[in-house]
Amino acid sequence: MNLRLGQFQNAFIDAVYQRPAPELAALTAQPAFTVYRNTVLAGCVEALRANFPSVETLVGRQWMHDATAEYARQSPPCDVRLIRYGAAFPAFLEALQPVHGLCYLADVARLDYAWCEAFGADDEPWLTLADLAGMTASDLERSHLSPCSGVRWHWFDQHPAYSLWHHSRDGRAWPEDRPWVAEGALLSGAREGVVHQPLSLGGCTFLDACAAGYTLDKASQLALHAQPDLDFSDLLGGLLNARALRPLAFA
Repeated sequence: MNLRLGQFQNAFIDAVYQRPAPELAALTAQPAFTVYRNTVLAGCVEALRANFPSVETLVGRQWMHDATAEYARQSPPCDVRLIRYGAAFPAFLEALQPVHGLCYLADVARLDYAWCEAFGADDEPWLTLADLAGMTASDLERSHLSPCSGVRWHWFDQHPAYSLWHHSRDGRAWPEDRPWVAEGALLSGAREGVVHQPLSLGGCTFLDACAAGYTLDKASQLALHAQPDLDFSDLLGGLLNARALRPLAFA
């Protein structure tokens, strides 16, 4: 059977990831192909281990190896930039909760992947305190803020996922007296690397509203509705320090 180049490439990828590829039966029957297949799979496993270090700390190296190998067989990379590999790994872990028994593991994985996304984002201008100088209340009411492309935020209402992630990524043991409470997290990429900090429910709601295109006035109202005791000045200061927002835009 003569295959066009595109057909051969697709069949070859299927064969590498142990999916049916009858067109290449003669090739895949060779012992050397198994070596090649194992080498590719090992590269996927190592990429996932590098992208999800906090998860590996929590489950151990062997369990992580087995889980990432199974994930790689089901979901091979579709981008040559392997730091972007594993977008669906948190959902994969969520489906395995009956096996690992860790209700927070998928959310820790989401923060590991958010770190990768923030790290790999492009540089762009960000809002500074000086940009707000001279703005009137009317100006701000009709302005729009949007998060920078390298910013990720999550709210976890079931467990302290941010603290669990932070301790695991740093290799620190979980303190027995640490309260088990809901938490949010903000991660922001910059030339210096990725900075991260806790983020309140109101802060997460505010960024959700900004990303949805609401005006600053409306986004602030939604944030205060979600968290009536929100200190908006403190929130905005934290977002500015994290370089989390693009410069102001106006309707």
